[in-house]
This record gives sequence, C-alpha cells and structure tokens, in this order.
Amino acid sequence: MINLNKYLAELLGTAALLCAVIGSGIMAEKLANGNIGIALLSNTIATVLALYVLIEIFATISGAHFNPLVSLILVFRKDLERKHFFFYVIAQFIGAALGAWTAHLMFDLEVFQLSTKVRTGASIWFSEVVATAGLLFIILRSPKTKVSLLVACYIGSAYWFTGSTSFANPAATFGRMLTNTFTGIEPYCVPAFVIAELTGAILGLIIFLRFKPYGNEQ
Repeated sequence: MINLNKYLAELLGTAALLCAVIGSGIMAEKLANGNIGIALLSNTIATVLALYVLIEIFATISGAHFNPLVSLILVFRKDLERKHFFFYVIAQFIGAALGAWTAHLMFDLEVFQLSTKVRTGASIWFSEVVATAGLLFIILRSPKTKVSLLVACYIGSAYWFTGSTSFANPAATFGRMLTNTFTGIEPYCVPAFVIAELTGAILGLIIFLRFKPYGNEQ
C-alpha cells in the first residue's frame, strides 16, 4: 500500500521551503533600501531557520529530501525505494511552484510570474557544482540526529561563499524561476543550473564513497 503521507510531506516541505526563500527575499528587498548585502543576509537567516525546522518536522515522515538530487542519490544507495522516486520528484516540483505562488499571494504580487534575473557564466555554474557537491556530501556523512543542523548551516554559509548563492536543488531552481523577485532566476538560465547541480551531486557521492566505501555505513 502506498503511503501518501510521504509524498504529501515532500510537497508541503518543499512548498514551505520555497515560500520561505522567496518570501524572505521579497521582504528583505523591500526593507533593505537597495542594500543588497543586508537583503541577502536577511534572506539567508530566514532560509537557514526554515530549512532546519522543516527537516526536523518532516524527516521521520519522508526523509525531508525537498530535493530531487537527494532522492536520486538515496535511491542509488538503496536508502529510498525506486517506486517512491518518481512521486517524490513530482511532489517536490509541485511544492516548489506552490511555494512561489504562496509567497506572491502573501505580498500581494501577481501570482504567476517568470523571472528576468540572469544568472549565468562559468563561475556561476561552477559555484553550483561546488554547492551541490558539498550539500550531498554533508547529507551522506551526517549522523541522522544532526542532519538538520548541519544542512541548514551549510546552506546558510554557501549562500555567501558561492557565486550562485547556492541553489543546489533542481526543484528550488524551478520554483525560483517562477518569481520575478530577489531570489529569481531567468528560465533560460535554468538548464545549465540543473546540469551543474547534477554534476555536483555525482561529485558529492564520489567523494563520500572515497572516504567511506559503500557497504560500510554505520
């Protein structure tokens, strides 16, 4: 029997995460008076706190992936059954869209948008490789009781040490494509981001396997 709660948790968790990312970006841009640094700092803090809470809440239901690449790697490691993968990914993408639209509704913006914010270039793509590799490596290496804290801290720091502000998630990239606000990304830029993220996920898995060979996990 299919446990629909797993898919609902992924949908709601991804929606809440994107709502936090996009909504805090809208609020930060409004209040920062053009100071991009302050806006990014505010956006970072809100994202970190939301991510920590959401992982804590949904981890025991679905694993709190909120990211197709996390689901993919866990299928590879046989920590997620293949039959769940497709539905996890669908739930994550639907959740990402719902999160963007919810943020728009809360700030009285046009609900359906496409971003015009260009994010492209070799350094940006490389940043996404690094950001995603680090994220996947941390998820795979973290003790289960500390995943939420370590992932939230890593994403918060990666907002600042990567040139792309660390999307590291194809579903999040899709959701951010649907908002023409502070955290958006132009649709034309999305395919390259997703390729970079997939490359980073594979690299993160390779690094994990190098330090802790598959089959010897605790």
